[in-house]
Parts: sequence; structure tokens; C-alpha cells
Amino acid sequence: MTPIARLAGVSLDTDDPRGLASFYQRLLGLEVFLDSDDVVALKGAGFLLTAQRVRGHVPPDWPSGPTPKQMHLDIAVADLEGAESLALSLGATRAAYQPLPDEWRVLIDPAGHPFCLTTQAPMDLG
Repeated sequence: MTPIARLAGVSLDTDDPRGLASFYQRLLGLEVFLDSDDVVALKGAGFLLTAQRVRGHVPPDWPSGPTPKQMHLDIAVADLEGAESLALSLGATRAAYQPLPDEWRVLIDPAGHPFCLTTQAPMDLG
């Protein structure tokens, strides 16, 4: 089947687009594609990862709570311990609930979004 579309980007809500974009830029080695006060887009992952200003942004609760998580990023890594150390040094925090900590680490980015580091996803999907 010939696709009629492709995933162009994933946007993360935040009250600090530059701060959140800087976190993912350094964690994933991406480069800035677009930079404004309200939106910063990063390229280099096969799609754009965008941090978009939402006034009054309320971070989701993990794993449950009054503000449910609606999506999260899974980030493939070869070295779970090393990747977690880097993410923590860049401003992430470790979630209290860790369902499979030997294979997946649930972290919280600086804007409050949960994301997973995992050795269970391929580093290269090409």
C-alpha cells in the first residue's frame, strides 16, 4: 500500500517551549528547526518534535490521577543506566511507579510529561 501521509511531528504542551525543547535537543541530539516564543521545533528524529506553549499547562499525572496521561514518548536506548543518568542530569526526574524497571524506565521531563527509556525497542527502524 502506498501511504498518502506520513507522521510529520509530535507536539508536547508546556509553559516553557525553549526549556523543554532544550531538554529533548540535548537528550536526543536533535537540532532546532523553528524557534519562536511559543513554539520550538526540533528535527533529526525522522519527524519534528515540537514544544508548544499552552498557557496554564497542567502536567499529567503518572500513572493515574486527576490529569490523565494522554500520550508519552518511548525512547530506544542501548544502555538503560547511562541514558537514565543523562536524562536525570538534563532535568528529568524518575517516576515513583516503575512497572518494568529492568527493561523500561519511566521518567518525567521538565514540563511534567512522562516518557520511557527502553532497551526493548529497536534503535534503528530503517
